Amino acid sequence: MSSRWLRPEVYPLFAATGLAVGICAMQLIRNISTNPEVRVSKENRAAGVLDNHEEGQRYSQHFVRKFVRGRAPEIMPALNSFFTDPERS
Repeated sequence: MSSRWLRPEVYPLFAATGLAVGICAMQLIRNISTNPEVRVSKENRAAGVLDNHEEGQRYSQHFVRKFVRGRAPEIMPALNSFFTDPERS
């Protein structure tokens, strides 16, 4: 019975589902641990509303956003420039 579900055709489905669950778990852990508006401990919840702009700036400007800042929003820039650049033809 178990060999019915463990066919090689099912492996990409398991991989895609595992990747999606991993991304969701990573985002959940990131929000719980570093989001300035999420307070898990009782002491932090008792503090009320904080005006901590530095912490919010650090949270919103994470390393992925810093990496892609200033780059063109293209998936394959070399391929796009090959087909759109008139100098190459």
